[in-house]
Amino acid sequence: MSAITSQMHDEILVVGFTDSKILDGQRIEQVGRELQEAIAQAGHKKLLVNFRGVSFMSSAMITKLVMLNKGCKAQGVTLKFCEVSPNVMEVFKITKLNKLFSIVDSEEKALASFDKKGWFS
Repeated sequence: MSAITSQMHDEILVVGFTDSKILDGQRIEQVGRELQEAIAQAGHKKLLVNFRGVSFMSSAMITKLVMLNKGCKAQGVTLKFCEVSPNVMEVFKITKLNKLFSIVDSEEKALASFDKKGWFS
């Protein structure tokens, strides 16, 4: 069973998770692998990771997200996160990753934010 879901929304690849708690080591490896494959498969330049339904994740999963961010930067892919639960957001804040990741409240706002070109658009 796949650990992530993916769908295209215009030129943006939207990825979600099938588990509400991402804690198991094997599952985390699978998620990491599938996320890397998702950005590589068709050369997408915009990736939105939707955390809808994810209430907990282990520190190993946080590491996978940092690696995803690094991979996206290397390939010129714009990465954004949306619908991050308060529990997960707290972890991002504690680790200061909320400053590294571009996090938007809703999927709708996140999709729209890819088209913005500057401070005033």
